[in-house]
This record gives sequence, C-alpha cells and structure tokens, in this order.
Amino acid sequence: YIPDNPLSMASTGYEGGTARGATTGLDEVVLDGIVIDSPEAVVEHMERIVFPPLREAIASCDTDNTEGIAKFIEGHRAVQKKFGPDILKSPYGCCSLPAFRYGSYGYVNYFMAYSLYPEVMAKDFSLQADYAERANVAAARAIIEGGIPPVVRLDHDMADSRSTLVDVKSLDEIWLPQLARAIRPFIDAGIRLLWHCDGNLMDMVPRLIEAGIGGFQGFQYEDGMDYERICRMTDRNGDPLMIWGGVSVTRTLPMGTPEDVAKEVKWLVRHAPPVGFFLGGSSSVTPGVKRENLKTMFDGLDHYLEHGRD
Repeated sequence: YIPDNPLSMASTGYEGGTARGATTGLDEVVLDGIVIDSPEAVVEHMERIVFPPLREAIASCDTDNTEGIAKFIEGHRAVQKKFGPDILKSPYGCCSLPAFRYGSYGYVNYFMAYSLYPEVMAKDFSLQADYAERANVAAARAIIEGGIPPVVRLDHDMADSRSTLVDVKSLDEIWLPQLARAIRPFIDAGIRLLWHCDGNLMDMVPRLIEAGIGGFQGFQYEDGMDYERICRMTDRNGDPLMIWGGVSVTRTLPMGTPEDVAKEVKWLVRHAPPVGFFLGGSSSVTPGVKRENLKTMFDGLDHYLEHGRD
C-alpha cells in the first residue's frame, strides 16, 4: 500500500475499506453458495470449490513465464522510480507459501476443521506448496534477472499474543515440510527471506530458520518475542540473521515518552546482530503517535547513521 494522498489517512487510520469480512465481524460467511457455519462446511468448500481449480493452477503454472517475469521486473522498476533514490524498494508479496485459510472461513470454523480433519488440512498445504514451488521458480528468476534487491518479506499471521494459533507440533507434521519445499526456489537462488512476526512466534523461530528463513521483522516484544535471543541466532548456514528491528509501534511509540523511545532505540542497537540490522519502527506507525516520540526515533536513526553503534 503506497499512500499517494495523505488525506486518505484519517485520525483513526486508513478508512478506505470498512466492509466486514470473515475475521472482522461478518454476521454470516457464505462462499459459493455454501454457508460456512461448521467445520464440515469448511471441508466441503475446500474439497468441492478450492481443490479442483488449485490442481488446475498447478498443472498450468509455467516456471518459464517470460512474459510474467518481464511484467514483474517492469512493475518493480516503476515503483522504485516513484520512490526515487532515497528509498530502496525490496520485492514484496511475490513469494507463494502454504497458508491458513481463516481469512476466508473465519477463525472458529476454520480452526475447528483444522483440529477435526487434519488429513484435509494436510492435503491443502501440500497442494498449496505444489503450486508455490512452481510459481516461486519464476518469481526468484525475476528478482535475479531484474537486479532487484534479493530480500523478500513473507507475511502470514500464525500466532496471537500467547503462542501459535495451532499446536506447533501439528505444524511440524503437516505445514513446515511444505513451507520448506515451497520456498526452496528462493533459497537456491540466494534470495534471503524474512518472516514478519505478529504475536508470540518464539516456538516457530528455530523451525522457520531450519526451513530456510534468513531473518525476521515486526517484533511484538510485549508478547514474549525475545529480541535479544533471536539476534544471537544464526541462519542454517551459520551466518547472522537479517533483523528489521524497531521501536515498538504497539507500545513504546504510541504510549511511551520520548525517554522511553530513546531507551528502546539504544537497546535495539546494543543487542542487534553484527551485520544485517535495519532500524526503524517495529511495523507500521499508526495515527495517534506523539510528534515528539517520532522525532526522538528519527534523532536516534540520525545518530547511529553518523556515529555507528557507538
């Protein structure tokens, strides 16, 4: 999302899309004529409506999609031109991966189906990975051939403030092997993948590293994300992780004092890995943050740009 017009951002945030969805208070979820009111309805929809076209997409996915690769490169360069020389755009949203489908079905019925019908979920993740593995070959090729920064951020919320949304042992069995297979084209091409963290993902961090993830972004320290411990970890090749750390946008920036912000900036830098560290906000800075808090964060950025880690 690139905010071309600042007036589209109101006092409570972006108000362009206010329609309720499956995870934002929709009274009744109906997909393709099927009322999603039970885990069985989720399974019915997946098997009847989702799986057949997904199998067709797998069969027709062209790993040597010259036209698509050229379009990807052209689109990236257009955005980079719009940003100008002061902002480096990295690719985003181009890595396919097996994902939870709660956004379509809602949390309750989807996760009941996850618990009651693991064989269906395993089939879904496997099919998603079949498609992702092929699509990611073309995406990785576009990044390399286009001279695009070889760093991609992956977004998929899989935890709340307590821990993962499902038993992490079930992820070991039916999801993580499929994730590793799906992202392999990027890893083989030497492209670093960063995982966006929402909630408490500590149980998943070593597992994601083993799958090939090379860094992390978006920490919610107050939910138990152990920043210092993560920064001491290495990727599966033994190299430092790339860390996009930042002042907390859910706690320190909106609710702290300038002194709190300055203290957190110092803490972030002091415990950062030796290389590959990016400093800013932990995620999107929302409306309502005090101007003096933002100024303190930017002053910290300027200080470390000029003086290094001292």
